[in-house]
Amino acid sequence: MKLPQLILASASPRRAELLRRMNLEFLVIPSDAMEVHHEHLTAREISQINAYRKARAVAKKLPDALVLGADTLVSLDGKIFGKPRNLAEARGMLGELQGRTHQVVTGVCLIHLRAHWQKVFAEMTDVTFLDLTPDQIESYLRRVDPLDKAGGYGIQQHGDLLIRDIDGSYGNVMGLPTERVRAELEAWPRAIQS
Repeated sequence: MKLPQLILASASPRRAELLRRMNLEFLVIPSDAMEVHHEHLTAREISQINAYRKARAVAKKLPDALVLGADTLVSLDGKIFGKPRNLAEARGMLGELQGRTHQVVTGVCLIHLRAHWQKVFAEMTDVTFLDLTPDQIESYLRRVDPLDKAGGYGIQQHGDLLIRDIDGSYGNVMGLPTERVRAELEAWPRAIQS
């Protein structure tokens, strides 16, 4: 796949790892765009808005690059979980998620300003947690830093201690729906010609 310079507008080591697994060459230039959170928007809407804001902020500095921005949120019965501010909040999030099925939503924006092209989408994966005791939650929190992860957990770090089942993209739960991203990148040359 022949692409312009690809920029990941995120400091997430998990997103960078997923792009490397896709055998893509890219630069990491984290976005300084502020994330928005609004109680009247869904997780799908918020994640797409934030992905767009992140990608556009970097694309304005590098208009000849293809910039990828992403934002991942966890949603349970309409309640949105972002990154916890502290361990107590992470503990509370895991307590609410335990024994239930929630959705992990990742919004993605691919944008190339010079070509006047952008693609914004969101993917959703259902994740079912095990029934967890407070001791099991504490054991997990001793092993993993939950503060940079939506919902206070990372599937790739001792996820087996929390997760019973996943229905959808594993990469999406890590922070990037790789299958959909690959499809959009493969469509890139045709997209700008149409």
